[in-house]
Amino acid sequence: MALKDYFGGKAWIEWPDEQIRLKKPESVAEYAKLLKDKVRFHCFMQFLFHEQWNALRKYAKSMGIGIIGDLPIYVPLDSADVWANPLAFALDEERKPIDVAGVPPDYFNEDGQLWGNPLYNWDYLKKTGYSWWMERIAAAADSFDILRLDHFRGFCDYWAVPFGEETARKGEWRKGPGKDFIDTLKRTFPNLSIIAEDLGYLTPQVHELRDYSGFMGMKILQFAFDSREPSDYLPHNYPRNCACYTGTHDNTTAAAWFCECSEEDKEYATRYLGLSEKEGFNWGLTRGGMGSVADLFVAQMQDYLDLGAQARMNVPGKGTGNWQFRVKPGVCTLQLAERIAQLTKLFGR
Repeated sequence: MALKDYFGGKAWIEWPDEQIRLKKPESVAEYAKLLKDKVRFHCFMQFLFHEQWNALRKYAKSMGIGIIGDLPIYVPLDSADVWANPLAFALDEERKPIDVAGVPPDYFNEDGQLWGNPLYNWDYLKKTGYSWWMERIAAAADSFDILRLDHFRGFCDYWAVPFGEETARKGEWRKGPGKDFIDTLKRTFPNLSIIAEDLGYLTPQVHELRDYSGFMGMKILQFAFDSREPSDYLPHNYPRNCACYTGTHDNTTAAAWFCECSEEDKEYATRYLGLSEKEGFNWGLTRGGMGSVADLFVAQMQDYLDLGAQARMNVPGKGTGNWQFRVKPGVCTLQLAERIAQLTKLFGR
């Protein structure tokens, strides 16, 4: 961060000094001396954040509340991770990505999603005992009570798109680290609770890896009511070892989904859950999730508040306008708390 400030906020791959861009030890030592005060400032800022975060987590724990933290599978190219650990990533001699991450065309986007993150050099990582990954997970485990491992299917197979492509269409599937990585993770963190984000296009191999891991999978109620075919997301198909969500940050809100889905899907959901206007669709969906056998149930705050599409958190593939929803003062009323409490007590949540 001190170097980014010094070079006017430019990404590290654009720094004019090749020696520090390539992280040569002599250059690192020179800049560490030159930017000593800036370095100490950023260290102090991180210290303050962790002091505040630990205080918040301690308070939450005293109230019987655990915190789920998300661990994205990939990191940005312009990150300390890639600059400091180039061998862990698939980069060329100029430290530019050879291929980048994404997912093929799917339910959300006909062009797929071009994330643009550098991919991992899994062969190198395996030789090091996945040390970079284990250090990263250790830092997350120190901050959260449960870890959601993002894009779990990427540990089985991942979509690689040639660097420079404008969409994710022209990619290919490649083998991930698979069971060897899972074994190392579980051996290193035997008591860590993990949710595997096993959404998207899944093959039998991905299901096998998830089951082998023993991690909780994810079930999304908004995906359940496709009137054209049976769905694994219908509550009667759930195993106990899963986390049921009304919808994730990538979905629209429950209220918006009910307005936007087909009449056939709406009628299917209504019959399956016994929905009514009196109860409210959002509450009927929540009741369906809470009443399932899933070990964990999660509802978005937007769904408790019965908010429409304007409160959607994220649209996959859209570069701007995301992550802007905020809970305004006064909306979390005692009446809302009592209604949530009644449901959680009713279903033993």
